Amino acid sequence: MYYPRRIKLVSNMADHNPLDPSRILVRLPTWVGDFVMATPTLRAIRSRYADARITFLMHPNLRELVRGGDWMDECIEWPVGNAETQKRRNTEMVTCPDSYWDLVMALRSQRFDLAVLLPNSFRAAWIAWLSGAKRRAGYDREGRGFLLTERIPVKNRRGANRPLPYGRGSVSPAPSVPMGTKLPVRLGRYVPMPLVKYYADLAEAIGCERPGDRLELFTTADCDKSIQQRLESLGLADRHPLIVISPGAKFGAAKCWMPEGFAAVADRMVETANAAVIVSCGPGEEPIARKIGETMRQTGFIMDSPLLSLGELKSLIRRSDLLICNDAGPRHIAKAFDVPVVTVFGPTHPDWTATNYEKERLVRIDVDCGPCQQRLCPLGHHQCMTGVSMDMVFAAASALLQTYATQHAATR
Repeated sequence: MYYPRRIKLVSNMADHNPLDPSRILVRLPTWVGDFVMATPTLRAIRSRYADARITFLMHPNLRELVRGGDWMDECIEWPVGNAETQKRRNTEMVTCPDSYWDLVMALRSQRFDLAVLLPNSFRAAWIAWLSGAKRRAGYDREGRGFLLTERIPVKNRRGANRPLPYGRGSVSPAPSVPMGTKLPVRLGRYVPMPLVKYYADLAEAIGCERPGDRLELFTTADCDKSIQQRLESLGLADRHPLIVISPGAKFGAAKCWMPEGFAAVADRMVETANAAVIVSCGPGEEPIARKIGETMRQTGFIMDSPLLSLGELKSLIRRSDLLICNDAGPRHIAKAFDVPVVTVFGPTHPDWTATNYEKERLVRIDVDCGPCQQRLCPLGHHQCMTGVSMDMVFAAASALLQTYATQHAATR
């Protein structure tokens, strides 16, 4: 069984509203980080509609991330290509339709009272309409308003608010750097706004108590056991401080700091803190991880054979004392498990992913061409990343480790 059954609490029937939806569909975001930042809203929906049957519609890449959670009663996965479809299987709480038509039929059979759309895409609204859900709530954007019954106004559309100022400074406590001068933001259709607040507005609009920005995830026994065995095989089962480096980013190469920088920081952490350093990577990120291992002077451990599943990565990060990474999904996994994290920022605007997490440090520099939000550097120099020095990242990592390592070890 992939997900534990949610324990149904006996509700006070005097507080039950007979008009509340009894079947709710929640369309999840696609990206790992976006899903983790949505967890406060998922918790708010679960708490407000405790008696409802909640179904997640998600892409298969989120399966391991959702495992262990009690936000929902079941999951339906978006159909994938034929080759991948053969590898998937239905489980007690996960349905895997083979085609788009099968997906529509599976959704319509549920007779949803309410569909909540976390993604902004037209397709998300289209599938909600095809599902036959009586109510369909989402942001009124991307030309999809006519498909929604509850059109939520977009507060951060450019022109409605002034751009948020973001100060200068190389190393900063999250979520912002010292206020001062503005970054030269490349204007888009929307003013940068923390995604956790964006989702919280949506939660409020459907009757939930406004959630905070405390992220949450869960590990599972099989992944915890797998990580324990791998750490034992490396002689690291009881080794601390344990530092995990996650050097990849699915968004694109522009988000990735230099392997030589990660290697230099890893060496310094081994030399100054007697740390054990593990480099993790996802599919396609093996060359970056191996480059770090080849460049390090000290001993590092590269988990590339076999690669960690997303569930195992959760278990590894949860056990670690510090994560050093780019602005990518693992950063938010660390926050969900209250693990200190150093995040190297390049082309992305920090306000989009800001949370009030005191154990995170953002390391970044100001450049005239950014933040550009591009997957590849359009100018070819990647200055926003090459300008981040090893000393900057090491200083942030060392300070966090000294401040929080003992505290985190006591709660591990």
